Amino acid sequence: MEETQPQDPSAASQPTPSPDDSQATLETALEEERKKAESYLASWQRTAADFANFKRRTEEDRTNTAKLAGSMVILKLLPPVDDLERALATLPKELAGFTWVEGIALIYRKMLAALESEGVAPIQAIGEKFDPMQHEAVMQGPGPENTVVAEFQRGYALHGMVIRPAMVKVGNGEPASAETPVGG
Repeated sequence: MEETQPQDPSAASQPTPSPDDSQATLETALEEERKKAESYLASWQRTAADFANFKRRTEEDRTNTAKLAGSMVILKLLPPVDDLERALATLPKELAGFTWVEGIALIYRKMLAALESEGVAPIQAIGEKFDPMQHEAVMQGPGPENTVVAEFQRGYALHGMVIRPAMVKVGNGEPASAETPVGG
């Protein structure tokens, strides 16, 4: 019988891996694969969170764009509302009972209701502390210091954001004399 010699002399010198060595190698490989899987999962979770944030920001941008577009139209409607308000405020008493005057007052109220339904709210001014974010001071005069004492043009906010500040007169701390009306 002929003995077979190993072809590769280095192969003969390498020891055969024991089952313990094989298990350790497999456990090491398994641990590396677990780390890769955890890394992939973390990467996927970050990507999913980034995408969710992107969707939220896109929706907010779209909503803000729609609000801005609406504010441009609303700003164009405010001067006619102001005109109706001034006309009704200066109406002579002898004209107050006419139906056409009541019709104009109804149109004014409907315009205010339409603006309100779109999120427009008037800014309260008279008696409030002067706030440069909500009020535009065009005069100063007698009255409580830093307090709005008269309103010349109503201001408006759209969904809480000022779209037109109120034009106001601000008190300078001097007492109001009997000759100076507080509203003017």
